[in-house]
Amino acid sequence: MKSIITALAFSLVLVSCNKEEKKRKGVDYNAAKAELALTAEQEKSYDEVVAKYAKIAEESKAAATDGAKPDRVEMFKKMEERNVQQTADMAAFLNEAQLQKYSDFVAKNSRKRPRYDDALLAKIKTDLALDEQQAKMLEAANNAFEKAYQDAHDLYHGNGELAKEYWDKYDAERKNAMKQVLSEEQNTAFLELVKGQKPAAKK
Repeated sequence: MKSIITALAFSLVLVSCNKEEKKRKGVDYNAAKAELALTAEQEKSYDEVVAKYAKIAEESKAAATDGAKPDRVEMFKKMEERNVQQTADMAAFLNEAQLQKYSDFVAKNSRKRPRYDDALLAKIKTDLALDEQQAKMLEAANNAFEKAYQDAHDLYHGNGELAKEYWDKYDAERKNAMKQVLSEEQNTAFLELVKGQKPAAKK
């Protein structure tokens, strides 16, 4: 009986580890490749690009976690930059349709920075006709939100409900900062534009 319990416990540990490993892997580029109908030459180039950036990612992660607590904001920035650079490399040999499929796959499956993205920031600035001071506050409040949420990561990691609590807390602060510099009409429009923002779902 004891051996059965031990075996079950070990199995649960393995399942847990496998799930955690899957979470950490990020984009499955082999799955993406399967959707692209690559030629043999394209596949060779594709694998080379994936290997190149996987190595860069590992080196970047090792440097970020060497000693001091990693700066998650900076890590996510670098991840975004790598994705852009990797897509540019893919564009050298993928046709337009393949590149669109690849880009869509990466956008859907890559981890997102917890913040208003560049497209939303641009839309807020344009739709609300923000002046220079308001635009600076938008950037500052958004950056402060991202840093606060990322800095709290160790506290809510693995707990979706707690993550949402932290998100809501810092999001309220972000919105309050904007309220101080927006007109009532602008603030109403701002809240409408950002109402769909929420923590990324755990995969």
